[in-house]
Amino acid sequence: MTLYGQDEILETLWTLREEGKSSRAELLCSTQEEAPEALLQELRSSGQVEIEGDEIRMTPAGEQRARGIIRRHRLAEVLLNNLFEVEWQHLESSACQFEHILSEAVTDSVCTFLGHPPACPHGQPIPRGECCDRIRMDVRPLVTRLSDASLGAPLRIVFITPKSVKRLEKLSSMGIVPGSTVRLMQRNPSHVLQIGQTTVAVDKDITDEIFVKQA
Repeated sequence: MTLYGQDEILETLWTLREEGKSSRAELLCSTQEEAPEALLQELRSSGQVEIEGDEIRMTPAGEQRARGIIRRHRLAEVLLNNLFEVEWQHLESSACQFEHILSEAVTDSVCTFLGHPPACPHGQPIPRGECCDRIRMDVRPLVTRLSDASLGAPLRIVFITPKSVKRLEKLSSMGIVPGSTVRLMQRNPSHVLQIGQTTVAVDKDITDEIFVKQA
């Protein structure tokens, strides 16, 4: 539990720094951890934070650990919000649980699956990982919006995030469901999709809600 408590302190220090804050008083007001002073001393003894008067700074070791925590937490928020539609009031607590169980390899897999999102649902930046650097050089995101896909390529639908159940039912009636194969044939004046032998025209806001990968 001490390690989890240290994680929470480092996570709070990172988010406070994003707001331009770095004082001990601000940390103590922001954290909900029990015995935060003891956790701070543990982090100081292990060389992860430095304390000078009321100012707290993360060392390179603390910075690296905090970066991983923040990355896992915010990617978990994107996953839970986009894929599982977890309600906002439960998003933070659920992401906190995820951040403690995701390994580095699984985190990169989640990031790639989501298409390397730059920010969490709250608009806070997600620290980039090695998988994000590789994407710039030699690979494409595993999952992308249908509206951004290459024309004519066979695509497998991974998941759909419709704004209403009615829209989901309409898409299902056209055979547009997770697991099915679709092609984006044109973008203008409307998005034309080919599903099997059927061709349909839909608005861009619908293709924005359909996430696909190469078939």
